[in-house]
This record gives sequence, structure tokens and C-alpha cells, in this order.
Amino acid sequence: MTAETPVTAETPVTAQPPVTAEPPAPRGQRADAQRNQGRILEAARAVVEEQGTQASLRDVARRAEVGLGTLYRHFPTRDALLETLLRERFDLLAARAVELGTDRPPEEALREWLRGFTLSTGTYRGLSASLMATLNEADSPLHASCLAMRQAAGTLLARAQDAGRIRPDVDGTDLFALVNALGWISDQAPSIAARGDHLFGLVMDGLAPRPPAATADPADR
Repeated sequence: MTAETPVTAETPVTAQPPVTAEPPAPRGQRADAQRNQGRILEAARAVVEEQGTQASLRDVARRAEVGLGTLYRHFPTRDALLETLLRERFDLLAARAVELGTDRPPEEALREWLRGFTLSTGTYRGLSASLMATLNEADSPLHASCLAMRQAAGTLLARAQDAGRIRPDVDGTDLFALVNALGWISDQAPSIAARGDHLFGLVMDGLAPRPPAATADPADR
């Protein structure tokens, strides 16, 4: 048996082959995955509009004509699927906040954006409750979307407060809670949904600065 040569500082060490990443999936497989994801999202929009945010993922997979396992590979949880559905509309709402902040008077910009937010979230029954439930859950897929909407509203709010049009003790979380409360009311009592504009007006009236307390006339004491 041949003795092994000891390794010393002078002994050249044969380099190990570099560890390489797994080759990317063939183009055909990637295209199939993209098609499946598109079909899942299209089906999810319809099913969530019908059933609300607690929609059956099995129904989504059935309508998309994919297996439940395929759906879970793309979207491991219901919140992950919902976040993807909401991302595009929330991106549009964030962009709209920037646009309104430059094109409208402060109070008008805030009012218009908040009304647009309530109408957008009203598309999916139960969404307002889901957003409020995940506002402080950093590990939820919906958390980033909640923060983005709260920040968009907060920017418009600060501008309106600086102009003296909104009471100073209101913050972004207050606004987020109030507008989602309107959505929750509509979910729980659809008969009240027709009064949405009226209720929204009451909320905005409540955000207006309080008039200074009248000083009593000494003669009236």
C-alpha cells in the first residue's frame, strides 16, 4: 500500500471545484409557472370578490384549473395571495397620494384620497378587518401594504394639519382606523353601505379643528 504524502506548507493543495448554484429552470418551465400564477391571480380576484378575504383557496385553485399544491407553491398562505392581489391597487393609491399632494389644496387632497381608499378596500368583503388585524403584525405579508397606506395618508394628513385644516391631535393610525371602520360597518351591515358618503362626511367633520372655547362674559357670571 502506498503511504499518503503528508501535507506541508510546501505541498500544493488541489483546489476544490467551486460550488455552483443550481441551473435555472428551463425556459418552458418558467413560462408555465408564470402562466399558472397569472391564472391563479385572475381566479382569486373573482373568488375573493364573491366570498371576501376568507375565500376558499380550494375554490381559487379549482377556478384557476390548477392543483392545490400548485397554488401553495406560488402563495403559501391566504395573506400572501391577498397581498399580491392588493399590491397593484395599493401602489396606485400611493402614487395618487403623491399626485394629490401637489395638485390639490391640503384638506381636499386628504379627503379625496381617503374616499378613494375606502372605495378601493370595499371591493373585497372583510378586507378592512384584515388590514386592521395585521397592522402591527410585522411577519404578516399584509403588513408592508398596511404601512404603505398609513404612510401615504400620514403625509397628506401632515400637510392638512400644517394648513390648519385638520385637528392636530390626529395621527396616521387614527386615520387608518377610522376609514377601515367605515369599511367594517359596510361589511357587517350592507344596508348601511348606501349611506357611505354620509358617514364619510361625518368622519371628516370630526377631523376638523375645534373652535376656540368661548370666554364667558364677566357680566354673565
